[in-house]
Amino acid sequence: MSTVRMGLISKKPEWSNDEFYKHWLGHHGPLVRNAPGLSQYWQNHIVDRVQRGIDFKREQWEFDGFSQLWISDPNKPFGGGELPHRIIEDENHFLGRLHILTVKQTTVVDVPHGAARASLKKRISLIRRHPELSEHDFLHEWKVHADFVCTMPGVKGYRQNAVVQRELQKGTPCSYEDLPIDGVVEFWFESTDSLQKAFESDVGLKTMEHAKTFLAGITAFLVEEHRII
Repeated sequence: MSTVRMGLISKKPEWSNDEFYKHWLGHHGPLVRNAPGLSQYWQNHIVDRVQRGIDFKREQWEFDGFSQLWISDPNKPFGGGELPHRIIEDENHFLGRLHILTVKQTTVVDVPHGAARASLKKRISLIRRHPELSEHDFLHEWKVHADFVCTMPGVKGYRQNAVVQRELQKGTPCSYEDLPIDGVVEFWFESTDSLQKAFESDVGLKTMEHAKTFLAGITAFLVEEHRII
């Protein structure tokens, strides 16, 4: 189980999608990769916002990308010296919003490496538990849910990221009510057709029925992932 810092990112409205993704990948990515203590850094650029196979209406969450950083020191994710200030300065230049989730990551279905992974499609989903459900009960049901997902056809990779800390504004922890996200799902599959067929299968239908027993919201994003480190 790994601790990962995830950024929920929105561009400034005056930036086009092309300008935003080019700057994030070509300028900000190389800047952040200089930070000490990072073992991995991935950018997830949003491709579409279709709720494929999910019998949940989209919630209010609208973002342009998700960052993922595997860090050695959660208190100083970018080390010391001048670099953290340069990173913040650049974030202020091209980002409109930046929320931070610190998550405990569990790999349920191993994710392929190299070219095999690059050929896959990836979906990231933000999930929210039923209000009457405790965090403990949510985590228990999510673990049960993983057993359903493992039996769905065509699942090439599946990770659960349980939220342990939230920052509505970077650097300032906030309450659950301020950022009501309980988990982040990462799901890899061969194509959008294979994803749809997986959820239309008998096991897929049972999986979604179980999801309704403990989740109040699922908001899905198809993403294109880029490894910086």
